Amino acid sequence: MALSSSSSSRAFCALALFTLLLIGSSSAQLSEDFYTQKCPKLFYVVKSVVQSAISKEPRMGASLLRLFFHDCFVNGCDGSVLLDGPSSEKTAPPNNNSLRGFEVIDAIKSKVEAVCPGVVSCADVVAIAARDSVAILGGPFWKVKLGRRDSKTGFLQIASTLGVLPSPASSLSNLISSFRAQGLSPKDMVALSGAHTIGKARCSSYRGHIYNDNNIDSLFAKSRQRNCPITAGTPKDNNVAPLDFKTPNHFDNSYYKNLINKKGLLHSDQQLFNGGSTDSLVRTYSINQNAFEADFVTAMIKMGNIKPLTGSNGQIRRQCRRPN
Repeated sequence: MALSSSSSSRAFCALALFTLLLIGSSSAQLSEDFYTQKCPKLFYVVKSVVQSAISKEPRMGASLLRLFFHDCFVNGCDGSVLLDGPSSEKTAPPNNNSLRGFEVIDAIKSKVEAVCPGVVSCADVVAIAARDSVAILGGPFWKVKLGRRDSKTGFLQIASTLGVLPSPASSLSNLISSFRAQGLSPKDMVALSGAHTIGKARCSSYRGHIYNDNNIDSLFAKSRQRNCPITAGTPKDNNVAPLDFKTPNHFDNSYYKNLINKKGLLHSDQQLFNGGSTDSLVRTYSINQNAFEADFVTAMIKMGNIKPLTGSNGQIRRQCRRPN
């Protein structure tokens, strides 16, 4: 049956609107092959710089992974954590004198710009570097979803807001609430906490746990007290200890085994296995590394999808420390 001119016009408009919505929807989606044509050498360049940095200092892998976490939790995965200036998130209490690896990101960005100028965002560089860090240190490899653009400003106030970035002193309920606010489940939270199988923490971050808590192995506490005196406010606040004392430079499931033995370094770590709702997940991951790695990858991809800037939003910063 033929359509009338008015019916035909309405149908055309509906189809046009649907097409626009579809285009808008697809442009907001990240994809694994975003740079396949635009920058085919991207992954090689990033991995080579990350590999070199980790070979000089294995701890750097954990630092790059942490950068991704701290970027995504503050207004989404937009590279804002890298910016210098008056609104810099670097000066927020959870980040100040704590976040590391900015020079490595600068080195990656410089080399990427040399082969693909103005194409790859700093936010995507951080995401790829985090994945490569995990894989280089023996963890799983996954295809990173890409296509993020960079924020033009930092979000100091958000980064400074209590609870946005989980504190080492967090309770289990605090942790669950903090992750849930980002659209991440308790399962995602426990899996992502497994990133503490690599890296180190400062004395000021774990002092309260080793001196004041009773859910910690006494010999383990004493061994950590030797490098972290009870008195705060001295240069020894910056003394560090491995988050996973067994295999600190290898991405595995030892972190969870440590928790079961009450040898978590941070108060927030041990909260995951302290008679609460996450105990069963910790047990599962402690005996099944494949389950841990699968859930970790799922959670990393999910975290990477937090409020990305795409399409015409944001910009592709030429230097990661300042907007264009």
